[in-house]
Amino acid sequence: MSHHKPTSGALACLNFFNRRYLKVIGAGISFILSAFTWYNSDTKLPNPDPDNGGLYLPGGFRALVVVDSLKGRVRHIAVSDQGDIYVKARFPNYNDGFGNIALRDTNNDGRMDVIQSFGKYEGRSYGTAMRIYNGYLYFSSELVVYRMKLNGKALLPDEQLDTIVADVPPYHEHQTKPIAFDDKGHIYVGWGAGSNAGQEKNRVPGSKGIGDPFSPEQGNPLLKDHGGIWRFDADKLNQKQTDGTRYATGLRSIVALDWDPKSKALYTVNHGRDDFRLLWPYIYSPWESAMLPAEEFFKVNEGLDGGWPYYYYDQIKGKKLLNPEFGGDKIKEGNGAKLQKPLIGFPAHFAPNDLLFYKGKQFPERYKNGAFIAFHGATNRAPYPQAGYIVAFVPFKNGMPSGDWEVFADGFAGVDPIISVRDAKYRPMGLAEGPDGSLYIADTEKGRIWRVIYTGDKKQFGAPQLAGMLKRKQTASNIKTPDEIKDNLFKNLPKNSQIYNTYCVACHQRDGKGDGNRFPPLEQSEWVNVDKFRLISVVLNGLKGPITVKGLPYNEVMPAHGSFLNDAQIAEVLNYVKSNFNNTPEIVTAADVAFVRKMSAEKNNQQNGQRAN
Repeated sequence: MSHHKPTSGALACLNFFNRRYLKVIGAGISFILSAFTWYNSDTKLPNPDPDNGGLYLPGGFRALVVVDSLKGRVRHIAVSDQGDIYVKARFPNYNDGFGNIALRDTNNDGRMDVIQSFGKYEGRSYGTAMRIYNGYLYFSSELVVYRMKLNGKALLPDEQLDTIVADVPPYHEHQTKPIAFDDKGHIYVGWGAGSNAGQEKNRVPGSKGIGDPFSPEQGNPLLKDHGGIWRFDADKLNQKQTDGTRYATGLRSIVALDWDPKSKALYTVNHGRDDFRLLWPYIYSPWESAMLPAEEFFKVNEGLDGGWPYYYYDQIKGKKLLNPEFGGDKIKEGNGAKLQKPLIGFPAHFAPNDLLFYKGKQFPERYKNGAFIAFHGATNRAPYPQAGYIVAFVPFKNGMPSGDWEVFADGFAGVDPIISVRDAKYRPMGLAEGPDGSLYIADTEKGRIWRVIYTGDKKQFGAPQLAGMLKRKQTASNIKTPDEIKDNLFKNLPKNSQIYNTYCVACHQRDGKGDGNRFPPLEQSEWVNVDKFRLISVVLNGLKGPITVKGLPYNEVMPAHGSFLNDAQIAEVLNYVKSNFNNTPEIVTAADVAFVRKMSAEKNNQQNGQRAN
């Protein structure tokens, strides 16, 4: 059999055909690989950190730190359909004056490698909201809800800053402006009340509450335009509070707010009041003050009255009780039984600061439609360990909790026990769901954000995977019910600090460092060390309005301790403060206090006389 070689013309034709054929095949392979790569980039989960970023999680869950040490820190967050993270900065003054931060992962490793700040507007550390709705980024300062239009696939939104709702100055405590959206074009805005319990003199022991809890016509004046939730048109610009509808009332401080699309209802977790022991020491023991009142988880139907400032919820007794400012004694219910009870009464001072109903498919079925709650941790648990500092989960069915609340993520604080709030390394604040169903958790203290993913077998998830977190709920000092005797951290302190522990520690903390946000530090403070007579005057007469301490702004109410402490007691506590917390020791005598008290009285008399004329 003979073999014939092709002619040169035929060979050229064959080579051309082969090149065309290989090119088509190659293009097809390239397309398939490209499609495979695109598919994996959207579905493949990133590698978790070996230590889960320091978090304790249920079995099968892992975590990674996606960004760390954001200089503006973090309040609420939102995640776009592209996986970009938008951050409401906690401290705009630390962030070159910008109130927002945008983050992007450009190499698909799960870590944010592009960080860009944007949005300059008036704001302080209480500015809270960050949500995405209908192609817009909505966020808030203490006084205003803004929005900026997202610009396609660009990381930063358009520069135009729209005002949606504007509050009336001045700024005060609990002005956080959290937001949520329903399915009918409404935006809901929380309006916190700048008071502990609606007293005549805020945070002053024995001060009575204003208003009659049994007569709505003579109610507390704060309830006219604070202490509730208002509903507005989400697309209308330059609205004032009077343009909206008061949707709910009787809620002291709302930071956690979300709409559940499954049950088509609004939910919130309300901050309970503080300072039972400080204000009413002959009624409440230190243990009762640490345990009460509940942080209340409400389904918010229109017209809800949470009862504040007249009532609080005792989660131990399961009752709404009359606040002592209005004649309560831990037993009197008044009309409390007529008020709506919360779905859950969480332990006191956990500080609920965000709420998220999970809609994704990445997590096991039990998490679908349930609610995650970020408990920031508060300052009012002394003399017991500070509590909260976790992300909890509440399983839901048919719009109602279907089981006990669970600890979903712990380990943020990094210490056990948490004696002072500043001991906590991280504090969970913001929650957001990614397009793939990952859960993002933001921290206020160091500017860290975690991404929680599920890597286990969803069909096998159950009690064994939850056992470790159940044990933490029962044993960790920041979660469990403290033993009244064994867990008292202050029982062996020297006597000369008892006044401080009774009246000062809730705000300024045991270490004198404050809470890092609401209450200023005493440690190496210019207000402590520069002028002792000014310091005496502050303790005697109180302080109200914005101040700066060690370069940071504060705007809380310092009560006039001169109304309930005598000269010797004030001298004693100031000597304790000046002799501790790395301050400059200086003797304060009862005579010094008496002198300042006399001068203050003469000044007040003179001012009253001028007003009378």
